Amino acid sequence: MNELTKMIVLPVDGSENAHRSLEYIDLMYGKDHNLEVTLKYVLPSLPPILADDRSMKRETATKLKALENKSIRMAEKILSQAKNFFLQKGFEEDRLQTVYRKKADSIPQDICNWVESKRADSVLISTRGRSRLEAFFMGEVSSKLLEYCRVCPVWVVEGKVTSNLALVAVDSSDNALRAVDHVGFMLAGTDAPVTLFHTMRHLRRFVPQEVLDEAPELEKLWKTKAGQEIEPFMNKAKEMLLQAGLNESQITKKVVDGSRSAASDILDEARNNGYGTIVMGRRGLSGVREFFMGSVSSKVLQSSTRMATWIVL
Repeated sequence: MNELTKMIVLPVDGSENAHRSLEYIDLMYGKDHNLEVTLKYVLPSLPPILADDRSMKRETATKLKALENKSIRMAEKILSQAKNFFLQKGFEEDRLQTVYRKKADSIPQDICNWVESKRADSVLISTRGRSRLEAFFMGEVSSKLLEYCRVCPVWVVEGKVTSNLALVAVDSSDNALRAVDHVGFMLAGTDAPVTLFHTMRHLRRFVPQEVLDEAPELEKLWKTKAGQEIEPFMNKAKEMLLQAGLNESQITKKVVDGSRSAASDILDEARNNGYGTIVMGRRGLSGVREFFMGSVSSKVLQSSTRMATWIVL
């Protein structure tokens, strides 16, 4: 089958942490993949009360214009450095785009609006930026980006990622299958191994251990039923990956007995087995009908280090 072009948007700010995003793209795709990368810089802007002040002295207005030009030169330098990183890795220049824009609303809102208008396949951010003032991430900007982006999946890189192994958290929700679909599209044509992972909920998530101690056969029955329930979803997820173009040898299915915390199970699996990427739906299933972007995905994002986490709507 013909490999479809994928488009990833990377907001950059010149920081070492933002550089990790560039390294992650090279790790997962390399120069020969059918990938378009857009490097985006959001220009800082003065408060409107200053920018729109018509009574400002000419000398002051001239200084402000000089500051604006300096910001543009800095943006061009940062974008050029990021582009050169990919060129030195052998990426084709016509697949690399650089763009800077003035901030209109807020940095995360501007990024989301632009990404969605371009119909990008994902936006990749790093967890921290160059300074507190310009911080890209895992503070205000990353959390707001996850809140505002309602169409495009958000990838969050924390630290230096050295493994291309991907773990996809699967349950019986539509959101989990959308995450699988995203993985199939984004990783088709790569050699990244993918594990479809399910942690079976322990009965202790529903009733106290003291109650279970009185009827241990219930836990055994629950594991049997839970395993039977998830099996068709795991099979469907694998079939989706195969249809997307991944090879049989790339795909592994794994179901484990869960603890009281699904987030801990996912993180333990990833850390203990050398994964570099965790993929999750924003929401899924749990005892209260919400698996993700409440408890589980936010806990994974907060606790994952030297990994990338993909959050898929």
